[in-house]
Amino acid sequence: MVNPQAGEVALVIDGQAHVCKLTLGALAELEHSLGGESLPDLVRRFDEGRYSSRDVLALIVAGLRGGGWQGGPGDLVRAEIEGGVVRAAQVAAELLARAFAVPG
Repeated sequence: MVNPQAGEVALVIDGQAHVCKLTLGALAELEHSLGGESLPDLVRRFDEGRYSSRDVLALIVAGLRGGGWQGGPGDLVRAEIEGGVVRAAQVAAELLARAFAVPG
């Protein structure tokens, strides 16, 4: 079970439930994977609906890693995400929203 108040989002991969969360360490890994782009640039792309599949993958991997998963992007190449690409994009957007939401 996930705790949305703690920034957690559920994602089912290959039939197994995972908790995704953008911890500080996960955000640092995400920022590194974006190369020269900043996190505000990524947030802006999602707000404007112009994100890429690379953005979604980077966020999913970072969220999974923040939830304790030890894999990397290559591990998701053949993985079956319940809900497909649409669910993956929803999870990525939810991770960003929960990570940067102001409490209260």
